[in-house]
Amino acid sequence: MSNIDELKNTGLKATLPRLKILEIFQNGGQRHMTAEDVFRVLLNDHSDIGLATVYRVLTQFEQAGILERSHFESGKAVYELNEGKHHDHLICTSCGKVEEFYDAEIERRQQMIAKDKGWILQDHAMSLYGLCADCVSKR
Repeated sequence: MSNIDELKNTGLKATLPRLKILEIFQNGGQRHMTAEDVFRVLLNDHSDIGLATVYRVLTQFEQAGILERSHFESGKAVYELNEGKHHDHLICTSCGKVEEFYDAEIERRQQMIAKDKGWILQDHAMSLYGLCADCVSKR
């Protein structure tokens, strides 16, 4: 499916800013990006797309289910493609690197804890904070 079809399927018109921003998330080397990160990529590509447009498109993509938004300790919204699979995050408190992980045992334990307390989980997000391997090796 092309990016144009993907946007149309969510009810969004395939405008140049939307196509460029979607392409950044699909083909970029960085999976988790702030609006400022996206804007920097656009500037480096000499695109004439303003920061306000980036914020607007990111919000539209989140509402359409194309992107997921997280809020890590930085206080800034961080976006990633919504690929329909749950995962959790490790966040480096030194360099800001974000790494994804999935652990079936953690997922099972969370369900068990909720059930033992009479809860029915609908969703959750887990973020673990520490130093990434690169930052540990620099110490």
